[in-house]
Amino acid sequence: MINGDDRADRGGPQALLTRRRLTIVGTALVVAGLLFAFRDVEFDRVIGEMLRADPWLLAAAVGVYAASWPLRGRRYGDVLATTGHPATTGFLTLTVFLSQTANLVVPARGGDAVRAYVLKARRHVPYPAGFASLAVERGFDLASIAVLGGAATAWLIAGESTALATLLAGDARPVVLGATAVAAATFVAGVFTLGVANAELSVGSRLSTAMTGYPRLQRAVAAVLDFVAAVAVVARDPRAVVGIAGGSLLIWSLDVATAVLVFAALDSGLAGGPLLVVGTLAVSVGNLAKVLPLSQGGVGLYEAAFTALVVALTPIGASTALAAAVVDHALKNAVTLVGGGAAVTVFGISPSTAARRGETAPTAAAARADGSGEATSSPDD
Repeated sequence: MINGDDRADRGGPQALLTRRRLTIVGTALVVAGLLFAFRDVEFDRVIGEMLRADPWLLAAAVGVYAASWPLRGRRYGDVLATTGHPATTGFLTLTVFLSQTANLVVPARGGDAVRAYVLKARRHVPYPAGFASLAVERGFDLASIAVLGGAATAWLIAGESTALATLLAGDARPVVLGATAVAAATFVAGVFTLGVANAELSVGSRLSTAMTGYPRLQRAVAAVLDFVAAVAVVARDPRAVVGIAGGSLLIWSLDVATAVLVFAALDSGLAGGPLLVVGTLAVSVGNLAKVLPLSQGGVGLYEAAFTALVVALTPIGASTALAAAVVDHALKNAVTLVGGGAAVTVFGISPSTAARRGETAPTAAAARADGSGEATSSPDD
């Protein structure tokens, strides 16, 4: 089977505009920009900082980050359960591993398509519900990052106002402003989605009536409404919201703890309180920067935002800050790839194959909807 990107790769006016090629070019540009931005940094010192890191603290960081993955599987199970599609924590942990691995190794971040495909193929979860569950999970992730970052900022306001002023006026200002814009846009989009979901029945009936005589548009409208309805199911269940929110905060707290342990391994010289606050803000800003789909796996974006914030807030030099950012991101990606390898072994499918099937199956399903009802997919199709 040849997908759209494959056809475009063979030539034609769209040959240079495929998502995969744009992602590869974007990654190269981001890395080049990072090298330019840190052109005055002595990279031999950065490497030296990494080599001098305490191996036991790095091992502890790996253990802490690895411990967050079963929690990710459990939280995703809570999300799916609200849509009427329960699954075991073990299966979902492997599914999340596979999708996150796809975001690292498959151009154009194919993780969403991978997860939706695996859920459809192995647990018969409809594609609208699968993609909606991903939107819910991502929303809780961003909310948790915002809460942790807000708590750290509150500490700065209460006890370190000069550091906050430095942050807003220094080199990290564009990063902070960009992260704030992303968080605000996400909040507005979430409120809008929930508002549409609450009006789903009336809006759906009106749109269906308006689209009478246009079967393709009716199918598109139905798919969008199914997606919004699946998202709204979680918001209408207060107990589910509390449970998923609590799990998300715990997951991201472990992510922060991983970065703090990396700082400690590099002997940053910060006391416990400031180290925890700076680690929280660095992880928050770094992950908000990764929301921008400019590079593969957020490579370069995370390191740049992380380093800029640390340098702006603390007396830590750029070499140590960049070393911490690189080690933290590399360590987390390594754990993800190991888990992804285990998922590939268990499921018997590669991330690229799952991404391709996940991207093409919804289109094929819509095309066959009139003749055979809801399309199904299996690991062998």
